[in-house]
Formats: sequence, C-alpha cells, structure tokens
Amino acid sequence: MNRVESQVIRSSAGLLSTHRVLRNTYALLAMTLLFSAACAGAAMLLNLPYPGVLITLVGYFGLFYLVNRFSDRAMGLLFLFLLTGFMGATLGPILNAYLGHYANGGELVAMALGGTGLTFLGLSAYALVSQKDFSFLGGMLGAGILVAFLAGLVAVFMPQMIGLSMAVSVMFVLLMAGMILYQTSAIIHGGETNYILATLSLYVSIYNLFTSLLQLFGVLEGED
Repeated sequence: MNRVESQVIRSSAGLLSTHRVLRNTYALLAMTLLFSAACAGAAMLLNLPYPGVLITLVGYFGLFYLVNRFSDRAMGLLFLFLLTGFMGATLGPILNAYLGHYANGGELVAMALGGTGLTFLGLSAYALVSQKDFSFLGGMLGAGILVAFLAGLVAVFMPQMIGLSMAVSVMFVLLMAGMILYQTSAIIHGGETNYILATLSLYVSIYNLFTSLLQLFGVLEGED
C-alpha cells in the first residue's frame, strides 16, 4: 500500500468517525432537551418552588463533574440525563414566575425559545457549511465565561443592579453563541471525539442562551 492510499484510508476513517460523533451528539442532544423540557413541565404543573442559588449551583457542578468523570462509560449517560433533568426542574419555577408576573409572559417565553432555536440552528449550520476552525475561541470563551459567571453571582445577590443583570445576560448570549461555534467546530475537525461531552457542552450553551434571552426580553419587553 503506497503513501497516497494510506492517507486516503486515514482521511476516510477520520471523516466517518467525525460523522458518527456528530450524529450521536445531535441525537443525544435532542433526547436530553426533550427530557429537560419534560422535567420543566412537570415542575410547572406541580408548582415546585425554585430550590435557590446554592442548591442549583451544587447540583449543577456536582453532576457536571460526574458527567465528565464517567464520560467514557455508560454511567456518563445516566449522569448526563440527571444533569439535564435537574436543570429542567430548576427552570420550571422560573418559567412559572415569568408567566405569573408578566401579562405577556407566554409571549416572552416563546420569543426566548424561538431566539434560542434560531441561534443554535443558524450557528451550527454556519460551522458545518463553512468548515471553519473556531478552536482559536477556546481561551477567550473560557476567560469570558469565568468573568460572566462571577458578575452573575454579584447580580444575583444585588438584584437592584438591573444594568449589571442585563450586561451579564448580554455577555452570556454572546459567549454561548461562541460556544456553539466552538463545540461544533471541534466535532467537525476531530477535536472532540466524545459525544457525551459534546452533548453536555451544547446543552449547557442552549440552556444559558435561553435563560439569558428570557431575562433580556423580560426587562425590555415585559408588560406588568
């Protein structure tokens, strides 16, 4: 077998592997989003209270760690669904609050949901069609998410600072858009071969994108 044939075989194998990771990621992402939505709906029907910032953070980071720890085993799938179900359950009370507080609460939720869907589909399609490598965004996104997270904690404990809350939401919208490009690019170019971790990253991006858009629409378009 000559060098050209070897290169073609390796290229074909890499392409097939990439397609498999991409296919598995999108299939698993769809299932986790549906499961998360079901948990959110159940929390809304049961009128469950919001568990609070501390429980939410402990639950999220604890399950996030377990998904990463067992990402190469079947247990990783279990913890991924536990994480997405937990986040869905915490989202239910937030949605109830918007529906109860704003006269146009249903419209705000629909706008945030539509904006999230269009953003994800548009950015994913762009990354897939353009085949551009967005790995250069990694460092900037990591630093930006840390800054936005810390600023978000300040905004949570100082709710009177509406401007800060809006700034954090705008930051998260931009950062999550960047994360969608970055993660999709990583799958396409072979930088991410674990579909559980790829799904986790995309789910978190979609979740944060939705909640950030919801907060922005609530401030800008909400009708008491």
